[in-house]
Amino acid sequence: MSADRPFALQRRERLMDELRRHGTVRVRDLARLLDVSELTVRRDITALAARGLLTKVHGGATLPTDLDQAPARRPRPTPVPFTIGMVVPSLDFYWPSIVSGARSAAAGLGVQLQLRGSTYDQAEDRRQISRLIEAKQVQGLLLAPNLEGNGVDELIDWISNLPVPTILVERQTSQWTPTPRQLEWVRSDHALGLELAVRHLHEHGHRRIGLVLSKGSPHSSHLAQGWLKACTELDLPSEFVVRESVALDQPGHRQIIEGILDRCRGSRITALIVHSDPDAMSVAQYLAEQGYSIPDDMALVSYDDEVAHLAEPAMTAVRPPKARVGRVAVEMMVSRLMEGKRRPAQRVLILPELILRDSSVRRARAL
Repeated sequence: MSADRPFALQRRERLMDELRRHGTVRVRDLARLLDVSELTVRRDITALAARGLLTKVHGGATLPTDLDQAPARRPRPTPVPFTIGMVVPSLDFYWPSIVSGARSAAAGLGVQLQLRGSTYDQAEDRRQISRLIEAKQVQGLLLAPNLEGNGVDELIDWISNLPVPTILVERQTSQWTPTPRQLEWVRSDHALGLELAVRHLHEHGHRRIGLVLSKGSPHSSHLAQGWLKACTELDLPSEFVVRESVALDQPGHRQIIEGILDRCRGSRITALIVHSDPDAMSVAQYLAEQGYSIPDDMALVSYDDEVAHLAEPAMTAVRPPKARVGRVAVEMMVSRLMEGKRRPAQRVLILPELILRDSSVRRARAL
């Protein structure tokens, strides 16, 4: 046995522990966690995949579906003859991880996945959905339509009358809808994710915490719900909520950030939760330019964890279970197609996790 063998076994056991906890892992995160190179992590993933313990995906790995089996144990599953259409509002930032999870599940279940990119626009949503339906190549649809603004009721009614089953992804209707069958959905529990962030900051001594929501985000209402619940239960002031986009590519972002921080000083805010990563990184950069220390002068928590680890300092972030959402959506659809109306409608919430880094770990003093 080589000298590296015991260490390789320990690494792979730790890798599998992380995978069981989170459902999906990324090579770069594992390399940092295990203090090894990304090449070493990729080799470990390849070795574990060969044993059927995980499924390799681009940039990381996921847990296998129930039908994913190691060739040495059982034969590969017979492909299910279904094609599922998937329409998402963007093919960059946030959504690639969801698509990756969906593709991984589809591959494991032997179904085809047809992907269409839309925009945050109801008319374009309808156009892309109609293209899939008119081609008569899909037996089910995974949809993430724009459910903000006018026309939502009409859109929901239109979706409910499509000729194939539909499941909403990272979207949620009202508890009851005037449709022949109550719509199904699977999404991240963003309210709980925000509550995790508030409680983390509270545990580190912060009693005046601010929230910056990304203007126009479909997740804002859920985040605000979690914010209010946590502040109420912890007896914290909840009035400091800002709805602005402050990413570097937004016009006037510096003036907006300056205004937010002026309000922080006036309200004696010592910590900010910012959605999303680009906005949080803009705030962090502005604070650094003004000579403030993170987290000593202001603690920061980002919501999304797409690029928060690239900030300086690396940013504590709430990580929605994006890959798992995509995976569960496909599994739900296959179950629906195989069981039909016998299967009760499902609505699934999947819990985010808080990734602790250097931007929030010390007690701060008021600006």
